[in-house]
Order: sequence, then C-alpha cells, then structure tokens
Amino acid sequence: MEEEKYSQQEEIVDGKRLVKKMQRRRHVRQGRKRMNVIKTFLCLVMNIAIIFALVYLTKMPWWYLPKNAFSTSDSGALEILNNNIVSTQKILAALKTEKVPEVPIYMAKTKNLKDKLMQFPPIEDVYIRRYAFPARLQIIVREREPFITVSPDAKVAPVAFFTKDGKLIGREYLPFKKDYKTLKVLSYGNKGDDYAKWDMKKLQKIDNIARLIETYSGETVEYIDLRNPEDVYVKIKSVNIRLGRLDENVYERIKRIPSIIPQVQLMDSKIKYLDLRWEDTNYLKLDE
Repeated sequence: MEEEKYSQQEEIVDGKRLVKKMQRRRHVRQGRKRMNVIKTFLCLVMNIAIIFALVYLTKMPWWYLPKNAFSTSDSGALEILNNNIVSTQKILAALKTEKVPEVPIYMAKTKNLKDKLMQFPPIEDVYIRRYAFPARLQIIVREREPFITVSPDAKVAPVAFFTKDGKLIGREYLPFKKDYKTLKVLSYGNKGDDYAKWDMKKLQKIDNIARLIETYSGETVEYIDLRNPEDVYVKIKSVNIRLGRLDENVYERIKRIPSIIPQVQLMDSKIKYLDLRWEDTNYLKLDE
C-alpha cells in the first residue's frame, strides 16, 4: 500500500512538472509570436520611412535644372567646353528655344539638345554629361578643324574657311578665338573658279602644293593667289612665285625652287616674282 501511495505521489509530481514545462513552452511561443509581430511592424515602419525618404529625395530641388539654365551663361547649371569656333552666345541662343526639362536630371533627355547643336556647321560632335547636387549639364563640343581660309585679297580678313573634312563654313564664325594654323587662299568666289564648288580633291591639291613649296624653299607659304586659276601665284617671305596653271607638271616645276632661291637672296634689285610657268625655263621678273 505504501508503495502504491508513493507511486501515485510521484505521478502527481511528474504531472505538475509536465504542466509547468508545457506552460513554459507556451510562454516561449507566445513571446516569439510577439517578437515576430514587433519585427514585422518595425519592418513595415522602416519600409514606409524608406519610401517616404526616397520620394522626398526625388523631389529635392538639387535634382532639377533651374528655369534659367538655358537663358544665361552664369546660371551655374550649364557648362560649355571646347567651343573655339562657335561662340557660347550662339550656343545659348540655340538652346533658348529648348524647354528646360521638368524631370529630375537623371531622367532628363539630352538628345534634343545635341540635335540642336549639331545644326552648327563647325560642330562635328557633341557630348552631354549630367550631374546632380546641384543639377547641371556639361556640354563638350568637338569642332571641325579649320584647314584653308579664303579671302578676296591678301590684306583682307578671311570671309570663309574649309575644314579638314572639306566642309565650307561662312564668315559668321570668323575670326577664330584660337590660333589655328591654316593656309590662306585668295579667291573671289565668282570669277573663274568658285571656291564654293571646291571638293576635297581640289583642297588637297592646293595643300600639297603649299607643303611642297615650303619643303623646297624652307619658307612658310603666306598665301596662294587663285583669283585667276590660269595664272596662280604663291607668296613666300623672300619672293612671289608665279606658278601659272596648276597642271600635271606643276610639281616638277616646284622642284626647281632650291636652285633659284640662292639667286633671289643675292639680288640687290627688288624682285616682282619668280616665274615658274615654263617647263624648261625659269627667270626672275624685276620690279620696275
């Protein structure tokens, strides 16, 4: 009997322990549920806060170009680089017709700005970079390189110029801000040889003649007089060279220059020109 009584007491004790154990487990589960609820709530709050922060950031004024970005050169929102032929004023005048983007700078389209600037004949390409904080644009211009300038007289400023890719550009882009090394050619443009019709083959021939004369004379060509295509002159420092027609033999005639230049330098009389028109004869024409 005592053993049975003792066994029943042990069962009661074990039952109480089991109940307490189950209660502890239930409290742990409830605590975890509360923590999960709190974590979920905090995550929701943080996500909402992040969304509001992102919306606020996208609406900050530093993302937007000012309304006067294209109307003044000192707005601080527009930087124009490498434009040595097309003036900043001309570029701004063209951009004034474009609407300033009303979206954040990272969403702003720049193709229309590039297309606008590509209409300027001296401009070969345009690169546009976007920056934020504050919002601004950087326009980097790549211009065609001047090659030959055209003038009606040696003492008159150029009225047009050709670029190295053969494009003819008018006087509205002259004079150059940068000191370009170009070949000066005299031409009326409407008498005998219209320079507006010159192609790359013609330009390269003119340039080759100038470079060849500089090589054989050791002097820089000041200008080539093409006002009469049938009687061409080339001016270097020491003498005016009369080449005549620029036919297939002109290069052979130019090669005779080294043998004549020493005579020019020894002459006391003023020389009008060195005549290289003839195939087998050259002479110095004295100024009367």
